[in-house]
Amino acid sequence: MLLYMSQPQEATSSPLHSVSVAGVVVREDGRLLAIRRADNGTWELPGGVLELAETPEAGVAREVLEETGIHVEVDELTGVYKNTTRGIVALVFRCKPSGGTERTSSESTAVSWLTPEEVSERMSEVFAVRLLDALDGNGPHVRSHDGKQLIPAG
Repeated sequence: MLLYMSQPQEATSSPLHSVSVAGVVVREDGRLLAIRRADNGTWELPGGVLELAETPEAGVAREVLEETGIHVEVDELTGVYKNTTRGIVALVFRCKPSGGTERTSSESTAVSWLTPEEVSERMSEVFAVRLLDALDGNGPHVRSHDGKQLIPAG
């Protein structure tokens, strides 16, 4: 091992990733907060890119508030999801609403509280699984997808 480490290393480019955060906001009646994105019309969790100087918990609270008008208390990390095509690693947290009023933003054209069944109907599998994983209590889950479908573990 020492010999290997003393040998010159070839320069390799580092993979580029971005880190995003998203909130699975669960109301007392079991409904889940979701947005319809303004840029592509898909239903997803509220969330976005984590800023350099903020903690993941602060980032998810900021993103949920910006996109939905809802203040949250962040409970726990429920999953880590990687989009292998776009190089995005998403940290997903279960949250409780703590105030505010639903409203759209420049990033959302609709804000709605959905049942788990409605989540499965409206969202693509790669996004619906994040909400459903947060509900099962067996996390944190670690999954990868290519933007269209989940990639089996292993």
